[in-house]
Order: sequence, then structure tokens, then C-alpha cells
Amino acid sequence: MGTVEPIRDLAKLETIKRTLRKRSPRDFLLFVLGLNTALRVGDLLTLRAKDVVNEAGNVREFLTLREQKTGKHKRAKINAAATEAIEEYVAKVNPAPEDLLFANPRTGKAISRVQVWRLLNEWALEAGVTDPIGAHSMRKSWGYQARKQGVPLELIQAKFGHSSPSVTKRYIGITSDEIQRVEEDVNL
Repeated sequence: MGTVEPIRDLAKLETIKRTLRKRSPRDFLLFVLGLNTALRVGDLLTLRAKDVVNEAGNVREFLTLREQKTGKHKRAKINAAATEAIEEYVAKVNPAPEDLLFANPRTGKAISRVQVWRLLNEWALEAGVTDPIGAHSMRKSWGYQARKQGVPLELIQAKFGHSSPSVTKRYIGITSDEIQRVEEDVNL
């Protein structure tokens, strides 16, 4: 499996979200949570309704889980965009607390990482994304867009749990074109 890229174009991210909002509450929630929590797909696929909605039916402030890859406890803020997607999902699907959020409707089991890869590639292609896309593209898109909004690389590194800034730079896909633009734009 090759390197996958973030989705760099905000308009294409919005196109995917608009399409999924009309098409599938599950897929819309998967994409929005993937973008806004920057969790790994394997961790997203384990989420149940009770992980995002409390007993009173309100969206939780944070997701708390143990990361599959690292075994570390992780706490991720459920921001406004994710809250809205969760509320839409709950209103349309009315899941029981133990229901998986991203279940295969035929089996009731979580969809696979391969299925997420297929879905993401389908959505990206429909939106005109030409870069290689994979399950990590949602997570990488969060980091890329955070950097574009001026979030310091050290904070992005901490959010991802990376060991060094160089790993984060490579991960979020800083391109030679971007470096060239900076070289052209910074005139002292």
C-alpha cells in the first residue's frame, strides 16, 4: 500500500460532506468524525452510540477510548461540526446505546478498514480529488487544514501523538510546491 494524501482542497471536502449528508447518515458521520477528531479509522470503527451520546440523549463533549495502535488512552474533543453530524445521525437512525456507529447493515458488525478505503476513494473521485486517498486521508486532512489555519506544528504533532515534528511534516504532506510558494512570498 502506497502513501496516501490529505484532501487539501476545502471545497472538495465540503462537496463530499454535502453529498454524504444527502446519501447516508452513517457515511456522513464517518467522514465528519474522521475529519474532526483525527482518530485513526480502526478507532473510529469501534465507536458505539453510547460513546458519543450520553444517557440523556445529549452529545458528549469528548470521545474517550483506548487507541488500538498504541494502547494509550485518547480523549478527542467533539467539536461543533461533529456534534451536528452526531445529532443528525441520532435523529435519523435512532441507535441503541450499544449499536456500532459504523455497522454493515447486513451483518450488524463494524465495516472494515478496506470498506472505508473503498468508500473514501469513491467519495474523493466523485468530488474530483486526484491524489492517492486512503483510510488515513481523513486524519491527514485534519492535520493539513489545521496547519493551513495557523495551528503550530507542535500542537498538531501532540494531537497525532507523533514522536517528532519531522514525522508530522511528512504525515500532513507538505509539498515542494508549498515550499516554493513560501520562498516566493517571503521577501525580506
